[in-house]
Amino acid sequence: MLGTAPTTPVPATPARGERAAYRRPGDAARVPPGYYAALEPLLPLVRKPAQYVGGEHNQVVTPWTAVQTRWLLCYPDTYEVGQPNQGIQILYELLNERATSSAERLYAPWTDLEALMREHGIPAFSLEEHRPVWAFDVLGVSLPHELGHTNLLNLLDLGAVPIHADQRTAEDPVVLVGGHAAYNPEPLAPFIDAAVMGDGEQVTLEIDDVVRAWKHADGADRRQLLRELARVEGVYVPAFYTPRYTDDGRLKATVPTEPGVPSIVPKRTIQDLEEWQYPKQQIVPMTETVHERFSVEIFRGCTRGCRFCQAGMITRPVRERRPETVQKLVEEGVRNTGFEEVGLLSLSSADHSAIGPIARDLADAYEGTVTSLSLPSTRVDAFNVTLSNELSRNGRRTGLTFAPEAGSERMRAVINKMVSEADLLRTAETAFSEGWRHIKLYFMVGLPTETDEDVLAIADLGIKTYEVARRYGRANKVTISVGGFVPKPHTPFQWAPQDSPDEIRRKLSLIRHAIKDHGNLKLRTNDPEEGVIEGLLARGDRRVAPAVERAWRLGARFDGWHEMPTLATWQQAMDETGVSLDWFSYRERDENEALPWDHLDSGLEKGWLWEDWQDARADKQLDDCRWSPCYDCGVCPGLSIEHDTGYTGGFQLPVLPSGLGGKDTLPTTPERYASGG
Repeated sequence: MLGTAPTTPVPATPARGERAAYRRPGDAARVPPGYYAALEPLLPLVRKPAQYVGGEHNQVVTPWTAVQTRWLLCYPDTYEVGQPNQGIQILYELLNERATSSAERLYAPWTDLEALMREHGIPAFSLEEHRPVWAFDVLGVSLPHELGHTNLLNLLDLGAVPIHADQRTAEDPVVLVGGHAAYNPEPLAPFIDAAVMGDGEQVTLEIDDVVRAWKHADGADRRQLLRELARVEGVYVPAFYTPRYTDDGRLKATVPTEPGVPSIVPKRTIQDLEEWQYPKQQIVPMTETVHERFSVEIFRGCTRGCRFCQAGMITRPVRERRPETVQKLVEEGVRNTGFEEVGLLSLSSADHSAIGPIARDLADAYEGTVTSLSLPSTRVDAFNVTLSNELSRNGRRTGLTFAPEAGSERMRAVINKMVSEADLLRTAETAFSEGWRHIKLYFMVGLPTETDEDVLAIADLGIKTYEVARRYGRANKVTISVGGFVPKPHTPFQWAPQDSPDEIRRKLSLIRHAIKDHGNLKLRTNDPEEGVIEGLLARGDRRVAPAVERAWRLGARFDGWHEMPTLATWQQAMDETGVSLDWFSYRERDENEALPWDHLDSGLEKGWLWEDWQDARADKQLDDCRWSPCYDCGVCPGLSIEHDTGYTGGFQLPVLPSGLGGKDTLPTTPERYASGG
């Protein structure tokens, strides 16, 4: 601490029973207090105070009484982590474009400021106007992973909102969650009002319509609002469902208890990204963040079928943006923000069917300027070196990152990661021969059916890559980064057991010992304990919720941060609430056991996922269904969409199909790709 905060008057928080006046539509609403005057004297006493100030370029400030619905969009982590989140940025623009709605943003204060806020009576606040959480109509929370659950509870409590949904009244904001972790919201069921499945653009506007209509009609019956929300496709209201269990403790089913709500809640899918060209006015951060770039999503979805990858499974089908749209969004974004880096985002950006022309045209446009271009996500093949060369015309060739995920050919067949050792070594040869100095390789241990031989293959592949690097310069480096695998819902591995931290440590020690004599081959690992909480929350049911609450009350915060070793706290919480890791994480599920997310439809048929799980255990690979016959996974029926691509006319397709092995030729059309021609 640098000193004692001066005494500053803090606006009084209205008692419950008086807050409805702040949520009246339009001019009838009272304006809630802003807390910046009370906050400002505390800022010199905390780390990174600029993250709490607001005032960023392209932020939107709307008078409270000028709109009828008021959203607070939350990323339950620090500003430096959450500010670049594109989902929040897109919904922020969409809601602020409406004449009847406004949106502000909320991030989690670090523990130093939280302590001072509680001491001085300052509630959790919006970044734009420093208004309290309790004053907003909707708190919309993005959950990209499970390690923000305790932060969500903390923000509710700090924002003077009851953490239990059944204790909220019409005076409290509606608490919505979305994002990848919302595909199994059961561990948060007592704490949230609703979970939103799938793409957020359309459904957010529909939810806004429901909230606005409810406020105009009466605005007093909260349960009626929840009924109306449950009728919106893609919205799941946990209060209207109940889990049933068998005598041996297995989940039997999660069933609706409210008339008129769906027994299966489907996800929402944006079918044409051309209709949703966002963000256009990306907010420029006031202080350092984890990603400082203008980001353009060039396509959404993935059909490569990596069996460990929840994101690839739940975002099917593939939907591409046109090259001219990408060019326009980049040009407008660079002009509006002043960012010097542009990220072309997707789950595997080099898989865009027109990535060659996109990269070439953008490189031409920004050659000789300070603007650099990057593909944050690429696959392992030599084309990506050529592509990276194109995009790095304005900068030094320092490092490339690839993710083989597994060391042996057998394990890559198990996880359906269709890349051979020859592919990787050929890519490394190309990269180092063309002046790249560093390659990072990402792997996992703890994958289903893994043996020690498979683990040691990670070290072997790293050593072989390192030997390639040394042929082109003794200063060249190779880094292998290895993390523990966490099974996720809506994937073929959702039935698989998770390795314990001790087993993960043992496997990492095998790799460490195998590479110890290779100086410039570096090994980076995560703490195996970090996957324990993630695994529990990823596949837990409602019986895990008491452990979430107890962990938070015991002080768990920022569970994904190295600075916050909260596993001991969580272990105490699990012991006190009777939650067993052996039951929820370390055992294999069988085919007939109901899963906590079975009533939430990601589009993938459970039977197809089970078949793919059996294929995994038989070391059987599947080709990318984008260029092969349909596997009938269940996603595409009912969608008026060509899930493969809209671009076949003249674009060179930079995709090396698994059937071509080491051939250098690239197919030029999807038809040739599908036939292996």
